[in-house]
Amino acid sequence: MQGDWDHIIVGAGSSGCVLAARLAEAGRRVLLLEAGGSDRRLFVQMPLGYGKLYHDPRVNWNFATEPDPGLLGARDHWPRGKVLGGSSSINAMVWIRGHPGDYDDWAAAGATGWAWSDVLPAFRALEHYAPGEPDFRGQGGPLHIDPGADRIHPLTAAFLKAAEATGLPANADFNGRAMEGVGTYQLTVRNGRRNSAARAFLRPAMRCANLKVMTRAQVTRIVVRNGRATGVEYRRDGRPGVAEGGEVILSAGAIGSPQILMLSGIGPGANLQKAGVTTTLDQPNVGANLNDHQGINYTWRAHIPSLNDALRPWWGKARLGAQWLATRTGPLARSVNAAGGFFRTDPLLDRPNMQLYFQAFSTLLPRAGERPILTPDPFSGLSIGLSNCRPRSRGRIELAGPDPFAAPRIFANALSDPADAAELLEGCRMLRRIAAAAPLSELLAEELRPGAAIVDDDAIERDMRARSGTVFHPSCTCRMGGDPATSVLDPQMRVRGIDGLRVCDASAFPTLPGGNTNAPAIMMGWRGADVILGRV
Repeated sequence: MQGDWDHIIVGAGSSGCVLAARLAEAGRRVLLLEAGGSDRRLFVQMPLGYGKLYHDPRVNWNFATEPDPGLLGARDHWPRGKVLGGSSSINAMVWIRGHPGDYDDWAAAGATGWAWSDVLPAFRALEHYAPGEPDFRGQGGPLHIDPGADRIHPLTAAFLKAAEATGLPANADFNGRAMEGVGTYQLTVRNGRRNSAARAFLRPAMRCANLKVMTRAQVTRIVVRNGRATGVEYRRDGRPGVAEGGEVILSAGAIGSPQILMLSGIGPGANLQKAGVTTTLDQPNVGANLNDHQGINYTWRAHIPSLNDALRPWWGKARLGAQWLATRTGPLARSVNAAGGFFRTDPLLDRPNMQLYFQAFSTLLPRAGERPILTPDPFSGLSIGLSNCRPRSRGRIELAGPDPFAAPRIFANALSDPADAAELLEGCRMLRRIAAAAPLSELLAEELRPGAAIVDDDAIERDMRARSGTVFHPSCTCRMGGDPATSVLDPQMRVRGIDGLRVCDASAFPTLPGGNTNAPAIMMGWRGADVILGRV
């Protein structure tokens, strides 16, 4: 198919939905190509249906890393959204912008125009968060954020009080004046339904006649003529197609965007040659600098009922399912992560370097093909987890070969930097300090994972490497920056060396923000539109 477009956007994920909507609403002619299908699925719309999406190939790319020495040779499962809304349609919905210093780091890396003072207006414009302070939070934007503070489980309340007892301050808004402390998580949930980028931004914009959205259209290559991107080739329902005209913008995510660039001959020349792809532009930073947060859960048996008791039996599922269908309330209307927070393992650090997650249920027993959130353990259990905010370890993405439908090779290199392992170990000790503090300690029967026998540093680290994994925040594989020798994109998200080609998604992050990456990815699409439209 050929068309007269101002912009061809590849990927209807967190950034792509926002970008397409804003460009179309500004009068631009936009074609949005998405490899996945519709987001109108029960478990996409049901917030706690997240567990059912964890391995579902109908909405999930189900990537796997190469065997990782840092994880004792394990291959980690990396779910990414293959559906309208991308990973915002299959994630745990926690809304964290990141620390202001993270964005000042972007500017310091040469991404001018992306400092905290630049991106804060974008965050405020895109969101509606009614309880927020006006200087920090937005009201009236298209993305409604749920405070997540009502009807918390008694175990969640005990966790928060115990964390405060260890010295962490109570924090009602991690996206406000300060990030450090503990509290309930704000969620991309509206009226008890997942509020993905597709629901909040794209679907309202689909009323625009100048926006065309094509699902099940997987882009296989960027067409480059005389140093300029002129369109894309794709396959839809087994049939090849071509879209041409205007600017090409990749929003296929931290795995998909570098993969498409490399399939188009834009990437590390030696690796492309090895994969059987002719080099168009030798750019060694494409696919490099992969950065991701690494996390681990500790699990306890509880003396009082947890959500396990409500969700495990069939009659509990039936009752809660009927409640959600009728009223959009109850546990199924919430996130897997009810509460959490941020803390420093070293008081000399200038910002928190660890993130906490609390879950009033446990999922120790494996269940094939899903993360068993809706069928948790057959006893009262809970989990407290954490992840590192700014890991030093770096990985890379490579092509497995010239086949555009073959998954790329992901070298995560988790915990390959000794400093990452050392600070995560300190974080694990904090989990036990919280569990040992009242009132939570009074509600716990025993530590199930890793267990009371795991006490010395070597044993804790080995368990950490055996059980930890991604918290699903891969970024930086096509990063922006001021130095062409170390970055793929200039601060306007343009691919250096190829005209008419940009990347706008988490792969463009210069560095990994501390915290969940969905909010920064949505902001990237919002501010990216302003950059393209010449508004900033």
